[in-house]
Amino acid sequence: MRRRHLLLHAGLLGLLPRAQGASSTGLMSFPRDFGAHPETRLEWWYLTGLIGAAGQPPQFGYQLTFFRIKGPAAADHPSRLAARQLMLGHAALSDLSAGKLRHDQRLARAVPGLAETSARDCDVHLRDWSLRREATGYVARLPAAGFTLDLRLRTTQPVLLQGEQGLSRKGPSPEQFSHYYSQVQLRTEASLDVDGRRLQLLGRSWLDHEWSDALLGNPGADQAVGWDWLGVNLEDGGALTVFRLRRANGSVLWRGGSWRHADGITTVPFEPGQVEMRPLRHWRSPVTGASYPVEWSLRTPLGQHRLRPLIDAQEIDARQSTGFSYWEGAAALSSEDGQRIGSGYLELTGYAGRVPGV
Repeated sequence: MRRRHLLLHAGLLGLLPRAQGASSTGLMSFPRDFGAHPETRLEWWYLTGLIGAAGQPPQFGYQLTFFRIKGPAAADHPSRLAARQLMLGHAALSDLSAGKLRHDQRLARAVPGLAETSARDCDVHLRDWSLRREATGYVARLPAAGFTLDLRLRTTQPVLLQGEQGLSRKGPSPEQFSHYYSQVQLRTEASLDVDGRRLQLLGRSWLDHEWSDALLGNPGADQAVGWDWLGVNLEDGGALTVFRLRRANGSVLWRGGSWRHADGITTVPFEPGQVEMRPLRHWRSPVTGASYPVEWSLRTPLGQHRLRPLIDAQEIDARQSTGFSYWEGAAALSSEDGQRIGSGYLELTGYAGRVPGV
């Protein structure tokens, strides 16, 4: 385990060489870009959703995330077991009625048959955790500590290319960008084993796939230390993405996002000046002592809205894998008059310590 942590922190703390002269047209090709991009430093598949009994409000929120990090071993290293790529997994289940969060994490070097990704299409597994694309959508399996979740996710809309045709700016410098697309409004069938019960649940999910060489920029005044992000499936069939990246002094380095219209096709990317995120309420973690802004006032081209967590205690203690903790949880979006217009997930990083080296 100690060797694993040393390998992990070599990647996360920036000991690997950064890509020089990184550039991109922002164009994507599918199904190739559903798959992995092992030449880049960092990549993730981020699946979140809200599920409940048919005809009832959501009872649970869930997260399943796979991270791929370019490892310290050279690509041409002769050993089959060399750490050319590292894989991490995070899983969480928010019991919304009980106000309880369960979470789990994994870490391994990429080894064929045990922990690996495909460069041809979305096919990721980390031991018995898996996410795979098929003809109608995705299937995922998650036997985690305290619960087991099996998911069938049907696509209902075309891929949402974030930013400019999938090139998402993350700062004022040219090298601060990621390749980023989302699969929104995923119609979800879930089988959940928890507390001795097997539940058949329905809901909506959201998948982000993102890869980059310098997501938060180079060290210095214009490097972000964390971000605030939300992805919301709107009740009318649209989708809202909003994010901001923060410097160490709390100032905002960059803002962005997008609005997919109710037609499920038309998508409007946001310029930094079109986005405002203003914290309204904080929750302090009894585990890390971090204070997270869990309630927000939002201004975007979609209008003025309010985002509230469905429960406060949704901090993920991932110090045994990524080396830091963050808040990731189910949330509801309301109009100014208090009417709920959507639900999804809010992610808050950099409040329990700087996000290392990504």
